[in-house]
Amino acid sequence: MLEIPMVNLKHKVSVQEWQIRVDLAACYRLMVMHGWDDLIHTHISARIPGTEHLLINAFGLAFEEVTASNLVKIDINGNIIDKDCPFEINPAGFTIHSAVHEVRHDDICAIHVHTNETIAVASLEEGLLPLSQYSMFALASMSYHSYEGLAVNADEKLRLQDDLGEANFMLLRNHGALTMGETIGDAFMHMYDLIRACQIQLQVMATNMNPVYAPQSIVDNIKAQASVVHTGKTGGETAWPAMVRRVARLYPDFAD
Repeated sequence: MLEIPMVNLKHKVSVQEWQIRVDLAACYRLMVMHGWDDLIHTHISARIPGTEHLLINAFGLAFEEVTASNLVKIDINGNIIDKDCPFEINPAGFTIHSAVHEVRHDDICAIHVHTNETIAVASLEEGLLPLSQYSMFALASMSYHSYEGLAVNADEKLRLQDDLGEANFMLLRNHGALTMGETIGDAFMHMYDLIRACQIQLQVMATNMNPVYAPQSIVDNIKAQASVVHTGKTGGETAWPAMVRRVARLYPDFAD
């Protein structure tokens, strides 16, 4: 068994960068806790505020092995910033993240998953349907991107950027899902809502009964309703501290 190189950056980076590292590591552990990870594949990336540098997982580590210190700092082109970094990144996986971070400067975090449910719904011509309250949140800011094979073609980046636009939720046809957020907590809650929506849609479809679709007026007004529920905060800001505490109880090493 190969040992993971041990690094400790807690007192070697800015306080702001360390907080982003801790939150991002927590998000990776939450992927495992919810069963959203895919071996060593897929990614969560986060921009270090005030910079054009991104943090992403080291290629070859399982998500439950990601810590605040072993996240890799890169530039928008995927070049590793720290010359002494013992890790590499997955260039194919970074294509999607570099594309969205290039055009979404107000968004800190991008989450990409390959869950069965998101792939299944993304592979339906109709895509996501207004069948649950979870789907309302996603449909209020939904986009789609057609499948072009493994994400290694730089030309695909422009099409991905155009398809994403200002949306916070994207279903990648035959591939999976992507969510964006102004905070790591926001991106996580967006993915939580999207996956739940896909799960419920597949369960409804499996009944072979006639579904009841929510009216478009509800979708159009859901953001305003959510702002009342969260009293001026986003869903991520409200739920995120509890999610980090949950990670700390199960995986106390995530913040190393």
